[in-house]
Amino acid sequence: MKNDFRPGKIGVLLGGPSSEKEISLKSGRAVCAGLSSLGLEAVPVEIVTDDIAANERLLKESGTNCAFIALHGYFGEDGRIQEILERIGLPYTGSGPAASRLCMDKVASREVFLKKGFNVPRGVVFNRREGFRPAALEELAFPLVVKPACNGSSIGVSFADDLKQAEEAARAAFLLDDKVIAEEFVGGKELTVGILAGRALPVIGIVPQKRFFDYEAKYKKGITEYEIPAVIARESAAVAQAAALKAHNALGCNGCSRVDIILSEKGPVILEINSIPGMTETSLLPKAAAIEGIDFPHLCLRLLELAYEKEQRG
Repeated sequence: MKNDFRPGKIGVLLGGPSSEKEISLKSGRAVCAGLSSLGLEAVPVEIVTDDIAANERLLKESGTNCAFIALHGYFGEDGRIQEILERIGLPYTGSGPAASRLCMDKVASREVFLKKGFNVPRGVVFNRREGFRPAALEELAFPLVVKPACNGSSIGVSFADDLKQAEEAARAAFLLDDKVIAEEFVGGKELTVGILAGRALPVIGIVPQKRFFDYEAKYKKGITEYEIPAVIARESAAVAQAAALKAHNALGCNGCSRVDIILSEKGPVILEINSIPGMTETSLLPKAAAIEGIDFPHLCLRLLELAYEKEQRG
């Protein structure tokens, strides 16, 4: 850490217009508290609309020198707020617009992973114009995981054990997105790997008491157990870390991310990348950083340092 690093007035962007607003508020408040505990000036800047001009005005009038993005989902993780910040010249944490869009869009990131030879679940993509096409699932094996392409926090994700359930799940997912993915369920150990400053953090194991790691399992206490670090062989952890870092780099991510993986019999299978992971003291990226002796306030500070380093690189 640079002991003389003083970022000035930090605007912590929180809230937002997405279905993940409440999670964002928790992340943003935790970040404000963490940075303030280090003697830094951190103020909440609540995003309430996706109107570009309104947000430009809000950010300019906030009097902040940089932005810590604690927005989740639509308008926070999809590159839109990043484009505004670049246009007005405010340094900001995390990935740029292009990488953010790729991480948010599971269809687009899936295409990149397939081209680059990553293991991903076998699946098909439906769009709203064509609707659900039963014939498209003929080559896939049930059970399937059906999900909207651009939602986070497992919102809208369903299991389908047969064709009827798949159609019902797709119909529900179309209420949230124009694109829906149906993928084969991959058995194995569920892992998440945080990336910080171009390096993989210790692997965390996820043991949900429910069938899969859905919204309730992520945010309701007692439903999911976490292995910190994951109870797996050292060699398996190293393989998972290498795959996560490679995926992070493949999408052009910056600063930090969290990569969700299934460690299957055939090796690590990449599920998705979160470009703005949850940022409370009990969130998974901070838990992984804590294993390496980086407490929550200093993790927040490190992300700000990386934001300025990115700004200097241009």
